[in-house]
Amino acid sequence: MKRFLVLLMVCVLAFGGAALAQDTLPDLEGREITVAVENAYLPFNYIDPATGEGIGWDYDAIDEICARLNCVPVYTEAAWDGMIIAVSEGQYDMAADGITITAERDEVVDFSDGYIQLAQVLLVRADEERYATIADFVADESALIGTQPATTNYDTAVSLVGDARIQGFETFGVAVQALIAGDVDAVAMDSVASMGYIGANEGVVKVIDESITSEELGFIFPNGSELVEPINAALASMEADGTLDELFIKWFVEFDPNSLTEEEVALPDLEGREITVAVENAYLPFNYIDPATGEGIGWDYDAIDEICARLNCVPVYTEAAWDGMIIAVSEGQYDMAADGITITAERDEVVDFSDGYIQLAQVLLVRADEERYATIADFVADESALIGTQPATTNYDTAVSLVGDARIQGFETFGVAVQALIAGDVDAVAMDSVASMGYIGANEGVVKVIDESITSEELGFIFPNGSELVEPINAALASMEADGTLDELFIKWFVEFDASQFE
Repeated sequence: MKRFLVLLMVCVLAFGGAALAQDTLPDLEGREITVAVENAYLPFNYIDPATGEGIGWDYDAIDEICARLNCVPVYTEAAWDGMIIAVSEGQYDMAADGITITAERDEVVDFSDGYIQLAQVLLVRADEERYATIADFVADESALIGTQPATTNYDTAVSLVGDARIQGFETFGVAVQALIAGDVDAVAMDSVASMGYIGANEGVVKVIDESITSEELGFIFPNGSELVEPINAALASMEADGTLDELFIKWFVEFDPNSLTEEEVALPDLEGREITVAVENAYLPFNYIDPATGEGIGWDYDAIDEICARLNCVPVYTEAAWDGMIIAVSEGQYDMAADGITITAERDEVVDFSDGYIQLAQVLLVRADEERYATIADFVADESALIGTQPATTNYDTAVSLVGDARIQGFETFGVAVQALIAGDVDAVAMDSVASMGYIGANEGVVKVIDESITSEELGFIFPNGSELVEPINAALASMEADGTLDELFIKWFVEFDASQFE
């Protein structure tokens, strides 16, 4: 993102100039300020499992800023992937997410003054003895780094060891779980964030005892924003009176990440109720038919089985075509549907959504030997290039918005679209990034993704409007997030899953 350790516990930067007295600060007259936060970057911002509310350094800092400036922060959860572009387009007044100040980003957004100086580090397993230095790690050509795509950590990792030795993960939490499981050998992240993961996995992970780079973090705003100057003034006053130091002590010294898992979430009892669940059985690895057994398996099956184990219910899976699934659920033909369904405002008018359980990006899958398109813009500019995708999906809508109807070829399933790509009938397939992992695994060395995303979205289960199941299933999802079960399922189905059996 972002991201990087506080050098020698130096948590705040000198802002320069005379200290501002609080009574000289601008008055924003109660203005509401929309603030994008990821809620997945401990300890900057995250969801407190005990309350379901967002907390962290960012929340405390911005609440204090608004107390001094007379403004009202309106926090909105947004995926990191796409956050900077969303701010640049004015979708949010600002974003707070441990964002590293870089010259490239400064071309599309305005930054506040820096508020924390950080280093990037490599997190490794606690029993790791192969690498005493960063150079040792780089020299081991078999060693893999896990990190979050579209972050400065990802860019730094690539500059260290090259693309072929990088494994991208949806969040840093998932990357750390992959490290613990032995799927990667290190995770590149900011040092302050590494403290949180070391605390949450005491005796399991550690950092190599040197940093890769040192950078500073700032809030971001649309270019020309009138908020930059007053927020810089508030930050300067917080630096002058020691508030920034106090926040650093609270969140990066005294904060115990292990406290996040101590309180259990109280779950409802559905008393053995049967729940009909619509699945497509054609969306690898969310749901599909196991060729060895003829049974439906995948992320959706494992997640809903676990939800029902916690809520005392019995899932009854029913195969249904994607085309018509949302309408069927809205009419009450099924109690719910699980099919990697993107949460959109339009769909929310006809069905109820659960809380989001996976944050993903839409990508373009191309043939592995494709050399024409280094970026999405390159693809869009080639008016002869065709996109294949599944109709009535957000991927289809996104593809149309990119290149227009005339350059879209619809296919019954994503599997068929990928086969058409391999055969040369289309030049790319628009799909969700997590699903693309499955198809890349099933067609190793044959397909790849263009190395940037089109959009970032969130998936949820759907229910008939007013369903009494939404609240208990959200509670179960919260408990699975709190105890790491959702991370484990992500590792199982999007990291360790071997899709080559479906070639």
